[in-house]
Amino acid sequence: MTSAPPDSLDVFDPRHLDDPNRLYDLLRSTAPVHRVGETNFYLVSSWDLVTEAVSRTDDFSSNLTAALVRGPDGTSSVFEMDVLGSAMHVLATADDPAHAAQRRIVAPAVGQRLKAIEPMVTELVEQLWSENLRDGRIEWVSGMADRLPLAVVARLLGLPDEDLPQLLGWAYDSTEMLSGLVESDRMGQLTTSAVELAGYLYSSLQSARDEPRDDVTGVLASAVDAGEIAPEVAVLILVQLVGAGGESTAALTANAARMLAADAELQDRLRAEPALIGNFLEEALRLESPFRAHHRHVTTDTSLGGVDLRADSHLMLMWGAANRDPANFAEPDRIDLDRKGSRAHVAFGKGAHFCIGAALARMEAHAAIAALLENSSRVSLIHSDEPRWVPSIMVRRHEYLPLRIS
Repeated sequence: MTSAPPDSLDVFDPRHLDDPNRLYDLLRSTAPVHRVGETNFYLVSSWDLVTEAVSRTDDFSSNLTAALVRGPDGTSSVFEMDVLGSAMHVLATADDPAHAAQRRIVAPAVGQRLKAIEPMVTELVEQLWSENLRDGRIEWVSGMADRLPLAVVARLLGLPDEDLPQLLGWAYDSTEMLSGLVESDRMGQLTTSAVELAGYLYSSLQSARDEPRDDVTGVLASAVDAGEIAPEVAVLILVQLVGAGGESTAALTANAARMLAADAELQDRLRAEPALIGNFLEEALRLESPFRAHHRHVTTDTSLGGVDLRADSHLMLMWGAANRDPANFAEPDRIDLDRKGSRAHVAFGKGAHFCIGAALARMEAHAAIAALLENSSRVSLIHSDEPRWVPSIMVRRHEYLPLRIS
C-alpha cells in the first residue's frame, strides 16, 4: 500500500472543498488511512476501514477533542478542544455508557413525535413554497432548505417560531467552528454564538422544569428532575439537536434539488413514479453526504489499515468517500434509483451513533422534494447565477442555490 498521496495534496484546496470527489478517489486508491501533513490527524476514506473504525469503539472514541484547521501560513494544523480533558461530551460525541443513557432519553422523545408532526411538515413546505417562489424562480436554500428543518426542530423542542432567524444563525455558527477555515477575526463571533445558544437553551430548559410541557425539552427537563442527567448535559444535548438537526436536513434538501435541476430525465422519471422519491433521496445521501466526516479520538497505540496510530491522535471518518467506494457500490458515481440495499450507506453514520434524527430528515426532505416536483414541469439551474457550496471540510451543504421553475 502506498503510504501517502502526492505531497501536493491539500485538503483545504478550494477545488477539493467545492468538489471533494477527486480527493476521495485519490485517498482511497493511494492511502485510505492518510496522515495530514505533520499533524496527528488521519483521513480514513475506504468503506472497509471506515466501517471497521466505527466498530472499534475501545480504540477509537467518539469524543470530539480536536479539529483540523488551516493555519495562518496555509498549512494544516490542529486546534485542541479538550484541554486537560475538561470538555463535556454528549450524544454524537459521547461514548458508552453515557451515550447509551442519553440516547435512551432522547431517541424515544423524537421518535414518538414523528407521526404527529408529519402534517405540520407538509404545511410548512406549502407555506415556504408560496412565500418564496417569485416569477418562476426560487432561491432554494434560504427559501426552503435552511428554514424547513430549523422550524421543525424548534417545534420539537418547543421553541418560539419568532426565534427561528436567530436559531439558524447560531446553528450554522456551531458547525462553522469545525469547518477548518475560520479566520482568527471570526472565531470570537463564533464563540459568542456558542455561548448565546447555550444560554438561550438553558433558559428554555429551566422554563420547562418550572412548567412541565410535552415536547423534547420537556422530556429532558423531566430527566434532569429525576436525576437521570445533569442540567448542563441536557443543555448540550439541546445544543447538538439544534446544530446537527438543521444541518443534515438542509444539506440533503438542497443537494437533492441540485441533482434534480441538473438532470431532466431524472425529474421526468420521478414525476411519473413518485414512489421512487425515497430511493432518490438515499442516492442523494450517498453521493453528497451532508456531513463529509466525523471525528474519532485514538485512545491507545494501535493500527488501522496497516498504518500505526499513536494514542491521542485523531481520525476523520470520511462518510462521503466511503459512500463512493467502488469496492462496495457498483458504479458509485451514478444515481441508480433501482440500487439494491439503497439505505446501505453511511451518510447518517453507522452503529451505536447512527443519526438520531435520520427518520425526521428523510421525512422533511421527501416533503420538500415532492413539492418541488409536483409544482413544476421542469426545474433547472440558473447558469447566470451560480450555486455556491459552504466552504468546509466538515459539511457538504449549499449556501446558495437559485432554481428556475417552469
